Amino acid sequence: MSLILNIETATPVLSLALAKDGKVLESRMNDTQNSHAENITVFIEEMMKAAGKSFDDLDAVAVSKGPGSYTGLRIGVSTAKGICYAKEIPLIAISTLQSMAYGLAKEDVGAEALFCPMIDARRMEVYDAVYDKDNKMLRDVEATIVDEKTYQALLEKKKVVFGGNGAGKCKEVITSENAIFVDGFHPSAGDMAPLSEQAFQEEKFEDVAYFEPFYLKAYVAGKPKVKGLYS
Repeated sequence: MSLILNIETATPVLSLALAKDGKVLESRMNDTQNSHAENITVFIEEMMKAAGKSFDDLDAVAVSKGPGSYTGLRIGVSTAKGICYAKEIPLIAISTLQSMAYGLAKEDVGAEALFCPMIDARRMEVYDAVYDKDNKMLRDVEATIVDEKTYQALLEKKKVVFGGNGAGKCKEVITSENAIFVDGFHPSAGDMAPLSEQAFQEEKFEDVAYFEPFYLKAYVAGKPKVKGLYS
């Protein structure tokens, strides 16, 4: 029996879910740009209150570990660590793309279909991976530049379901009849819940002191746009 707080902040969509034994009790979602830091603790407190639970009832906190937005991931991980430190409970990290694939697999597209979650990187680049219907990874996480040939070998054999904020920009170049795009799909803390419950049962915990998000690519800060700082 476990009560787990699931935190998803890898993209512009903030998603939170409080789950009991892998089943969602309460959830919150907000897609307002640059509002994660403002809303995350407020929404967590709202969920706990609505479910009639306190932070002392939590058995673990699960956080989406990336890849994704550098700032978003930092906000999610720092919040999760803070709760784990304060309550002396385990930290669980769930791959953002794995939980997205779990959500995409709910689509009724046939048992042999593959699932390719995509997170927008830049231009025609996405963070992606490929999973089967049982959430088994078939191709590791990559930063992929998408063109008409990128997924050709897969699409010649099977249907492939694409979803996430990187999938929309790929629609025009991926024209195979076997390509299925799920519009409006985004990472969900609710889809994390069964995965974090499994991790809890298997005691797959992170070191709260040293855990860092999986950025995939190094963060490069832009120059401040303040007149006079740079020539």
